[in-house]
Order: sequence, then structure tokens, then C-alpha cells
Amino acid sequence: MSVRMSDEDEKKITELIGHYPQKRAAIGDVLYMAQQNFGHLGPEVELYVAGLLDLPVTYVHQVVSFYNMYLQNPVGRNLIMLCDNVSCTLCGASGLVEHLAKKLGIGPGETTKDDKFTLWTVECLGACELAPCVMIGEKLYGRMTPEKLDEALDAVEQTDDA
Repeated sequence: MSVRMSDEDEKKITELIGHYPQKRAAIGDVLYMAQQNFGHLGPEVELYVAGLLDLPVTYVHQVVSFYNMYLQNPVGRNLIMLCDNVSCTLCGASGLVEHLAKKLGIGPGETTKDDKFTLWTVECLGACELAPCVMIGEKLYGRMTPEKLDEALDAVEQTDDA
């Protein structure tokens, strides 16, 4: 099975590439678009992006596997990334993991049975001044407490149900 974006999206990619001095410089934007289209960046998508940018698939895979924002496998509708680096851990991140495990019934790397949430612990979200921080989807939450985390999850659930 091979993957392909719509003609309209491929046209957007061609325009996007034109904004960069070299095709390879557009890799971040193209990977983001591919992830929006396919849900995650598995091997077939990596091969497809490599072809669009005239890059070796190994180079594309290195980029995908380096950054937390690129999903290599399917996840729930809402990806929760909880930072567990030193700053966040010292400010209570481990308690947040325990709270989520109890509330959602999943541990790090797992997805709820209804596919609503996937929980990941990640090395860094780049917001140490907001420790402990959590990212739900594309929204960053800082200075998290179990109560604030519950509020954020409730807001996400209301959006999902709407």
C-alpha cells in the first residue's frame, strides 16, 4: 500500500519548498503536513516525504525519530506529553504521571480503550520555566497541578464531545 497526499496538498508543498533555498530545508513543514494528513509518520510516509524532497529515506527517518512532535505510530485522538526532565521532575511531574495513570487507567506509552488519550513521558518540552509542564495536542500547559490537569482534560473532553 502506498500513501499520497491530495493534488491540492502536493501543490501547497511545492509552493512551500519554493520559500527555501534548498528542498531539504522544508522537511519540518512537509513532515508536519504529512502527519496532519496521515495521522502519523510510518515508514511508507517517510518514503513518500523522502521522494517529495529528493532525500534519502534514512535522513527523513532520522528527523522523524529525533523530535517528539513527529509521531511514528498511531496514537489516541489527544496525545498527552508530560515532561519528565530534571526541572519538571523536581517540580512534581512524577505525581502528575501517577494522577493521570489513576484518572485515565493508562501508563506512559499507553492509549485509553476509547482511543481518546495517549500518554507519553518525554525528555523535554522546552518550557523549563513553566515546570512541570504538559502538552495536550498542540497546547502547552505550565505549572501543572493535578487540579489544573483535570481542568485541561475536561476541556479537551468537552471539545471532543462537541
